[in-house]
Amino acid sequence: MDRFVCIEHVDQTFTTRKGAFVALRDINLNIAAGEFIALIGHSGCGKSTLLNLIAGLTQPTAGGLICAGREIAGPGPERAVVFQNHSLLPWLTCFDNVYLAVERVFAASETRAQLRSRTQAALQLVGLTHAAQRYPHEISGGMKQRVGIARALSMEPKVLLMDEPFGALDALTRARLQDELLDIVAATHSTVVMVTHDVDEAVLLADRIVMMTNGPAATIGEILPVPLPRPRERVTLADDPVYLGCRHAVIDFLYHKQRHPVQQEAA
Repeated sequence: MDRFVCIEHVDQTFTTRKGAFVALRDINLNIAAGEFIALIGHSGCGKSTLLNLIAGLTQPTAGGLICAGREIAGPGPERAVVFQNHSLLPWLTCFDNVYLAVERVFAASETRAQLRSRTQAALQLVGLTHAAQRYPHEISGGMKQRVGIARALSMEPKVLLMDEPFGALDALTRARLQDELLDIVAATHSTVVMVTHDVDEAVLLADRIVMMTNGPAATIGEILPVPLPRPRERVTLADDPVYLGCRHAVIDFLYHKQRHPVQQEAA
């Protein structure tokens, strides 16, 4: 496998008032260019911590991370992040929220017309050309997340990092955006790392599912390949034996091999 993103022997320890808290222990993971990775595990297993490390928002206590041959020493436009909270600026239109990111990355090398063209292309990719001049309070939660995705993609990142981007949405909107994300990834060939709590979401979207052990001192418990051909269509997959087998493997890991600590105490 090509090692586009390389995570080697990474530990993450936080200093708290109660002393040192070991969040992650000995994380080792290689991600190929164009691969879709889903990170899944119980709350407190360090999924978001690992995503923040790849984003460069925090630095590891031990070990190292590399992206495209360069050490990850901080945030960079080659790694764009989409959070559960869309984080749109309420006083800017959808167009201007995306344009702000485009301008930051490309202003030194492109004309204003080229920057506007990039912004329009990003909104078109997520199907929001019609909402370009609307403000965040004038659109739905699902549309806000699509603007957030457009903003991330507008920077032409090498890696798209997503921290439960659909977690706050209703089931139907979530399903629609999952399908749209499949189309976007197919069109852009993006490398994606996505945190999720949703087993079906992980199996539908990912090439591999990285399953985390319970924290503290969480690590990678198992990595499950998802050998489903693309493009994927959720209705067709509903009765697919490979899909069902992958789904069962993730559920078995989460609810038998790694029962939530509360469940263990109550058992």
